[in-house]
Amino acid sequence: MKTKGLTKNKVNIVTLGCSKNLVDSEELYTQLKANRFRVTHESGKDDANIVIVNTCGFIDNAKQESIDTILRYAGAKENGLIDKLYVTGCLSHRYRDELEQEIPTVDAYFGTNELPRLLKTLKADYKHELVGERLLTTPAHFAYLKISEGCDRPCSFCAIPLMRGGHVSKPMERVLAEAKSFAQRGTKELILIAQDLTYYGLDLYRKRNLAELLDRLADTEGIEWIRLQYAYPAGFPLEVLDVIRERPRLCKYLDMPLQHGSSSVLKLMRRGITREKTEGLIQTIRERVPGIALRTTLIAGHPGETEADFEEMYQFVAQSRFDRLGVFSYSHEENTHAFTYEDRIPAEVKQERVDAIMALQETISAELNQKKIGQTFKVLFDRKEGGYFVGRTEFDSPEVDNEVLVSAAHASVRPGDFARVTITDATEFDLYGELAG
Repeated sequence: MKTKGLTKNKVNIVTLGCSKNLVDSEELYTQLKANRFRVTHESGKDDANIVIVNTCGFIDNAKQESIDTILRYAGAKENGLIDKLYVTGCLSHRYRDELEQEIPTVDAYFGTNELPRLLKTLKADYKHELVGERLLTTPAHFAYLKISEGCDRPCSFCAIPLMRGGHVSKPMERVLAEAKSFAQRGTKELILIAQDLTYYGLDLYRKRNLAELLDRLADTEGIEWIRLQYAYPAGFPLEVLDVIRERPRLCKYLDMPLQHGSSSVLKLMRRGITREKTEGLIQTIRERVPGIALRTTLIAGHPGETEADFEEMYQFVAQSRFDRLGVFSYSHEENTHAFTYEDRIPAEVKQERVDAIMALQETISAELNQKKIGQTFKVLFDRKEGGYFVGRTEFDSPEVDNEVLVSAAHASVRPGDFARVTITDATEFDLYGELAG
């Protein structure tokens, strides 16, 4: 029996996966609002009659989370708790045929580039004049800005090109217009995202044009921080470092997934770089941008990774002393190059390697944070949580990096405020401080 209380033409969008998916959900949100739908994002009220699940299909754990979420809402539909269920995003793009067979309760599945078709199904118009406009689901003071879509890299383990297609840069003028629009609405931090930032411009301008884009973005009045996520190490455009060093609005922060520290595994991964060249690049980055924070991501258990290869990666992490680091277990993905290799490493061994790297990074992070005690940093505050105001330095991205906690009993700030904070204590992944006088 259908329960009462559902609001007609009210849509709840559920987003899974990375910040690039979040941007897609925000574009969908904006289009639906313009079509006079009532829209929520990840609402807990359960009063929407339409649910759209934006899925992730990157690795096994993400795929399972997406499937579990679809099944949960499919059950809700079968029990009359919602009227319509639609699924979009990477998992839907990659496994649409299988999903349609296995979970037929879903009303329709859509791929990553099928926003107009999804809107048409909802009897909504795709409003071309809104391209580049976006209502935010993040706090208003920061926004993710996608500068390109897809990827041309041949990495052995990665299924992103299967789900997102080849690299397509967003025209520079459109990126600049989006940045200006965000600034006019009070956004203070832009987080540039792409599958590979460093490839930006090759398709449109026949050259790597990230440095010019950054230089022009840094002129956007009202934007105080610009942060770079997801840079590729092979062929890294070194002129970007000069812009980061010279333009104060560019955070001294770089997220550069390196994936491994063994040349033999990097070759298996088809990364186009060796450990020696990687170490040389890290040294160059740190020399040309003193004080920069480096975040990286690694994969443990790629087919062909030996104990000696893992030990080499462990020593690489110990030597490099990254400011921020994440590590994943290898996921054997269909239709990738690595899928032709036999995945012989047991899951428990992969997890042991993940745990060992993270334990090492925890020690490194604790040591680096202890050195910050007594220093004063500019902090952007995101929220109040419990008895603390919680913020970040320019060296930290939302959700994934360290946070700065200031006791609400002895200070008062608002989300979106910048303030100078003197660090008084530190743990492995958090800093504690007081507002500087």
